[in-house]
Amino acid sequence: MARLSSLFYVFMLLFQHIDGYKIVFMIHGVMGDSGSLEYLSDYIRQAHPGTEVHNMNLFPNYRSLERLWTQVKGFRTEIERLINNRTEEVHLLGYSQGGLVARGVVQSWDNHPFSSFISLSSPQAGQFGDGFLHLVFPGAVRDEAFRLFYSRFGQLTSVGNYWNDPREQAAYLKYSQFLAPLDNEVFSNSSKRYRRNLLRLQRLVLIGGPDDGVITPWQSSQFSYYDANLTVVDVHQRHGYRADDIGLKTLDKRGALRLHTYPGIHHTRWHHNITVIREAILPYLD
Repeated sequence: MARLSSLFYVFMLLFQHIDGYKIVFMIHGVMGDSGSLEYLSDYIRQAHPGTEVHNMNLFPNYRSLERLWTQVKGFRTEIERLINNRTEEVHLLGYSQGGLVARGVVQSWDNHPFSSFISLSSPQAGQFGDGFLHLVFPGAVRDEAFRLFYSRFGQLTSVGNYWNDPREQAAYLKYSQFLAPLDNEVFSNSSKRYRRNLLRLQRLVLIGGPDDGVITPWQSSQFSYYDANLTVVDVHQRHGYRADDIGLKTLDKRGALRLHTYPGIHHTRWHHNITVIREAILPYLD
């Protein structure tokens, strides 16, 4: 009888532990689909048994080139459908371009349900590099791409929405319909809520590394970026952080801003790297 009681106690503890994991939502990157994140979603389920993981397959492949606000709206609608009026907190992970879509969901959703937002090698401060550009626009040249992206047509593409040419900032601020407003570099009626909603997060996790080979500069994955001389300015020295435009400084002060840097990992391998998953993802999926 004592042995049965002990087994029952262990079972109850295990059940409570399993039941405690929050739902995880995942958003894939540009020119990808949910299949690119299958390994990561399976690993999370194995490491945290009982976790409900939604590896969403909206806007796959070429549809991932649609404007980002369209994708934000679509993913938010899908998350709301899957939550189905449940009130508990959930986690959100976005890979590559999906990290920007995810941030758009967070910042535009008043009273959102997200606890941890994990940005996995995402160009959070923008993108300015040939390596990435040639993946989706093979004929484009980095130094001339602003002529395409900083136009009404260019802003109909996802890449144009976060193309941030450090030497063409006036045009960037004039034409950017996603990243500049989201970063409160261009103020709007939504500026206060963008900041307020980011500050609702318990943790903002930014993962990247110097051998990414796609995100340019790689430090954009942690909100650092080029100045006009193509020198990378650390996030803590950038105006947006120091002015606390979207709340990064406030998150940092309360220990909610977590930066993880790993060398030796190419952009296509982040979601397969065991060290990254164990050290920089699983600990935030409580």
